[in-house]
Amino acid sequence: MNIALISPSRDAYSETFIRAHKENLKGKVFYYYGATSDLILEGQGPISNSVFKNYYKLDRKVNKKPYSYYYDKLLSRSFKKNKIQVVLAEYGPTANKFLRVIIENELPLIVHFHGYDASRKSVINQNERYSRVFEYATYIIAVSKKMVDELLKLGCPNHKLIYNPCSADPQFSQINPKFSINQFLAAGRFVDKKAPYYTILAFSKVVRKFPNTTLIMAGNGELKNTCKNLSKYYGLQEKVIFPGVISPEQFRVYLEESLAFVQHSITADDGDSEGTPVAIMEASAAGLPVISTFHAGIPDVIENGQTGFLVDEHDVNGMAVKMIQLLENNSLARQLGMAGKKRLRDNFSMEKHIDVLNELIAKSIKA
Repeated sequence: MNIALISPSRDAYSETFIRAHKENLKGKVFYYYGATSDLILEGQGPISNSVFKNYYKLDRKVNKKPYSYYYDKLLSRSFKKNKIQVVLAEYGPTANKFLRVIIENELPLIVHFHGYDASRKSVINQNERYSRVFEYATYIIAVSKKMVDELLKLGCPNHKLIYNPCSADPQFSQINPKFSINQFLAAGRFVDKKAPYYTILAFSKVVRKFPNTTLIMAGNGELKNTCKNLSKYYGLQEKVIFPGVISPEQFRVYLEESLAFVQHSITADDGDSEGTPVAIMEASAAGLPVISTFHAGIPDVIENGQTGFLVDEHDVNGMAVKMIQLLENNSLARQLGMAGKKRLRDNFSMEKHIDVLNELIAKSIKA
């Protein structure tokens, strides 16, 4: 099978699922990434390097076609050259962007939604509520049960919709947390839907009772400086650590050291919400209890009171109470963490996730 895997960017750590698809799908994967005007095929370079580019430029000018015509022709040529049989588009907007070329080449299309693309109002409206994508695509993949409902509301046919949550890399199951220090871990982008400021507000209540506790907040984003200022305001600059974007190796070290993973996800004013956060899955797979919110796909993965704790969105006091509960009861943290590791292994393995994709790809080619 010759598979075109298309994504808007290349190998961001937050997009570990794309790397997993690229490395584990059966068949030969041709990985396209980048903007329409600078689309790159991994291992071959920009598709605009084609010897036919001048011909397509002239054709566009003579026939007074828009610039999109030129880029469509280059991608179509690349599909034909590589004998592409099916397209897997990461994110709804990616599918919408390249839909003309996919239809022109009569290729089966599988669209993998991940979070913002099924929730942020502006993105949905800019992509015409995905009406043409839903009509043409062979399968539409949702990573959370809530996302299934949202895509159905947008008009996705039920028979095309597949629930297939993302998974943590199997290497995280090899981690064994020590629960040896009073440290909480948060890792992700500093953006509205992750509400990192709520995590700091909850932590400010925790340190009143446990002053020797630390909070690691890894990552970058538009709200990072706001969070730094907030921690200074509460006198927490020595207790809240901002290491920036960390390597996978450093993330594993933090998972081994910490007492729990914390993330106060909310639905942003523009509708933006999570899919099923990969960092939460990685933490649970590693054996850390997770303290988070009843939000999007998080309750699909974290069982409240069994593998971690969930509170309502915006419930800062509730999050603080749960953090304190684990500080007071180290054995409970271990118990929740072990249950989470087992749940991830039994129900959310990478093998299951990839098996579903491989089956859908095989069916779409045969259809």
